[in-house]
This record gives sequence, structure tokens and C-alpha cells, in this order.
Amino acid sequence: MNSTLPIERARLRLLEAAVPLLLVLLAVPAFAATGIVTTKHNLSSQSSANIRAVSETEVCIFCHTPHRAMTEGPLWNHELAGLGYTTYSSSTMKAIVGQPSGASRLCLSCHDGTVAIGMLHNQTLPVSFRNGVTTMPPGAANLGTDLSNDHPISFRYDSTLAGLNPELNSPATLNQQVRLDRDGLLQCTSCHDPHSDTFGKFLVMDPRGGQLCVTCHNPNYWTASSHKTSTKTWNGSGQNPWPHTNYTTVADNACANCHAPHGAGTARRLLNFAVEEDNCLNCHNGNVAAKDVAADFSKFSVHPITLTAGVHDPMENLVNPPRHVECVDCHNPHAAKQLTAVAPNASGALAGVRGVDATTGAAANPVTKEYELCFRCHADSLNRGSAIVPRVAPETNTRYEFATVNASYHPVLGAGKQGTSPSLIAPWNTTSVMYCTDCHNSDQSPAAGGSGANGPHGSLYTPILERQLVVADFNAENSGTYALCYKCHSRTVVTDENASSWLYHKKHVVEKQAACTTCHDPHGVVANAHLINFNTTYVSPNGGVISFNDGAVGARYCTLTCHGTAHDSTKKY
Repeated sequence: MNSTLPIERARLRLLEAAVPLLLVLLAVPAFAATGIVTTKHNLSSQSSANIRAVSETEVCIFCHTPHRAMTEGPLWNHELAGLGYTTYSSSTMKAIVGQPSGASRLCLSCHDGTVAIGMLHNQTLPVSFRNGVTTMPPGAANLGTDLSNDHPISFRYDSTLAGLNPELNSPATLNQQVRLDRDGLLQCTSCHDPHSDTFGKFLVMDPRGGQLCVTCHNPNYWTASSHKTSTKTWNGSGQNPWPHTNYTTVADNACANCHAPHGAGTARRLLNFAVEEDNCLNCHNGNVAAKDVAADFSKFSVHPITLTAGVHDPMENLVNPPRHVECVDCHNPHAAKQLTAVAPNASGALAGVRGVDATTGAAANPVTKEYELCFRCHADSLNRGSAIVPRVAPETNTRYEFATVNASYHPVLGAGKQGTSPSLIAPWNTTSVMYCTDCHNSDQSPAAGGSGANGPHGSLYTPILERQLVVADFNAENSGTYALCYKCHSRTVVTDENASSWLYHKKHVVEKQAACTTCHDPHGVVANAHLINFNTTYVSPNGGVISFNDGAVGARYCTLTCHGTAHDSTKKY
């Protein structure tokens, strides 16, 4: 009996067991190479990519080696850069972001542009590239060492983080495409598959409609917002609003309408363009959105969005922030939608924004009434603007001016107190409630008879008035001089002595050429009926007194001096 037979049989069984394993090991690089060969990650001399080696024919060698590999990654072969990166940060970010680690550091060994592409760990001399290329050339693929305008990486994405930020999905819901590394960290490879470019930019899934973004992100109100659902397209005029995508509708671009995950123009919150307003007005200039909002911001009276940059912050003091105004102070791009409303309710354009409660002055989040948004800057803020017209009883806090406990007010917070008002034009009546934007609106809005956008973006008339309202005396009365008042109040009734709006309107407004605002304070007045709060430019004391005494018709009188004429109780109306 041959004593070597058991040994030979054991060797045969070992070889038989090793063959399938060998085939699997051989199949992995073959499969990977097949996926890479037609992409920019094929750096071999056989590639058609712009960046390719002079003579090196191997495909995988630029990242991997079967022998003497580095310890930082899977059989890693490319020399690594140092760790002097500036990382992303913002006031709302809850994640703790450190220096790039894991797969992200491996990616950056080429994509930060500091290490030669051909600098391989397992070769003495670096691989040479055509056209004198050494490091990653300037461009979108070269991220540099300043990653503050790139999506954060190398942070722990766990249930604790999701609990701190309700606009993040639980990591337990991540799909098979978007994966964390073995340490639970989000890395470059969570969004990018370096071996496959099926979806472009080596993304792990189709980004159309923001699918990749909303795998992790869950912005409030997003599902019904116009930026998710609109089928509007670019008309080809002006600047391309989507320079970094191939999609042609608002809905398909979705998150990319405003955000860029790499090389963002505005670092905080990764906005496409460096000038904050361009991220809105690049579409809302009539070239994508139907209405040209941008045109209103070039007018004489505007919400001055271009005067400040980088001031707005979601974490700012809601009631008393630094004086500024940006598009996102009034509009939430994750929430805004096409939804009409009736006064005083907020329309869809104001969905998901914060404001100030009319009664308490505390935060209203989100606003349900339009005026709550206006009160955010024009009520209790110490940085609110000054009055345009000097008054006997000055007040610039609009929350106080419109309060329904006042003696008189325009009916913004509630219906007015006057039992009758003969000058009102239908459909307005004494039970009506109005918007702030019934007066403060674009002069080219549909309500003004134009084809422009609605809203207090800008107007020819100060302070952002839908129609002209001259506040200086000694101007001839006509339909244009006080057009804003005549929008709701009949000019015929106001100027006709027999129409009984008030017997002496004609004498004051037409004959003496006193402006409406010389006697009336249009927001509201604490102590006087009929919005009486005199303009001290034209009204001075009589015997040290400026007052209005209300009563029945024929029993009202003023104590003051106006246009050089003294008035007192001897002149009753």
C-alpha cells in the first residue's frame, strides 16, 4: 500500500477547495475594471479620459495594489495628503465634523490637488501623465483643502444626530445605495461609487428630483413645495439657473435649484451662487418663474436685499436681529407653494416662515397670518425703520398701530370700529379685513393693473406702495396724487361736499391742498377716531395744544394751527 496516497488526496481536496475562492478573487478586480474602464477613473494609457497616463496600462493600480498595500484602505496604493483641511460648518449643523477619515481621505488623496496623481505607494517613481499633468488640474474635481463649501464628510450619522435635527431621516431608513462606513460615518462613498458612473458624477443613485438628497434629508414642508413639484423650464434667456445639472425642470432639479454639494458659491448651506439673492432671482426673473420679481428690486422703493450679505441666519434673534432683509427672511424655499388665501391668512408663498404673534410679541412659527411676518421686522424690533411722516403721537411699532384696542386702525388684525364709512368702494365694507400687501405691493402687481409679481418687493412709490400716495401738502388733488387711498375710498365721495364722507374733505384736500396723511395716520391711532394723528410738518400748536375732539357731525373740532390758521372749538364741523 502506497503511504503517500492520503497526503496526495489531502492536497487534491485543498486545491479543489481553493479553486472557487481563487475564481472569486480574480473576478472582483475584473468586475471593478469593467465598471471603471469607460469612466474618468480609468487613468491608464488606454483610457479616453482627458487625464491619462503616458504608458501605464493597468487600470486599478492608481488606487489599489495586491502587495505591500497601505493600511488606510482596501489594498490602498495611492499616497495620502496631510490633514490640514478646513471643514464645513454652519450655525444649524448638529454633526461634529473632524478631519477627513476613512474612504473620504482616500478620495481626497487625488481630489484635494496636493498629491501627484501618479504618486503610488508601491512604485519608486510616480506614473507620468500626458500633457504634463501632475496633480488634479483646477476645476470641479479639484476640491482643494478648503472643504467649507462642500458637503460635510467623516461625521457620525446615528440616531442621536437624527434626534437633534428633525430634518434628518433616521439612519435606519437608509437604502441599499446610500451607506455609512463600518464605523457609522458618512463618507464620500455614501454618495459616490468610485467604481461606477452609471448616474453621472459617480453617484450611487439617480439624483433626479432630489432623490439622493432626501435619502438623508427630510426638510419640513418639502413634499408639497413648488421647488419639488413645479414643471417650469428655463426659457434660455439670461444666466443658466442650473449650470451644474442636465435637468430641465424645477421639479427634476429639486434640491439642485438652490444647492451644490461641492464647490458651492455660498459656503453656508451650500448655495449655488456667491451672491445670496442670485440663488432666488436666477429663476424668479421671469426666465423660469412666470413673474419677474427681480425687476421690482431695481425700483425706487424696495426691501433692500442687496445692502447686506451673509447676515440672515436661521438661528438669529427672531424679534430683534441685526437690521437686514434677504429673500429667505420672508420665503422658505423648502415650503413655498402656489396656494391662494384670503385676508388675513398667509398665502402659500409665505408657507413655513417665522413671524411674531400680534398679541404677545412672541414667535409665531410658522406664521398663519400675513401680518405676523411683517411684524418680524416692523414691530418690536429695536432696529425697525423710522417714520416717514412726523406725527403728534409717533408710533412705528406696527403691532401696536394695528391693535384692535386702539380708537381707530386700518382693519389688518380685525374689522374696524366705524359703524359706517360712505366712501368705501365695494367689495370693501365696514366688516372687511385687509392685508398689509393691499397697500404695500408692487406698482406692477395684478392688483395695480399690471402684469408683475405680487408682494412688497419693490415699487416706484415709497414706502413700497402699490399706488402713489403723496405725503406733502400743496399738491393738486387728482386721481393720481392720492391713488392709494382712492383704491378703496371713492374719490367722488371724498371730494363731494354733498356725498357725506365728511363735509370738509373737499375744503381741505382740494381747496387747501392738504395731503390725506396730514390729518390721517393710515396704520392706526391709539387715542383718536378716524385715524387722526397730525403731520407736525404742517400742523403746530395753538396755545400749546394740538388735539382732535371727536363728536357728532357738526360738533367735532381741532385745536391747532394749520397753514397759518388757528383752529379751536369755535370752528366745529
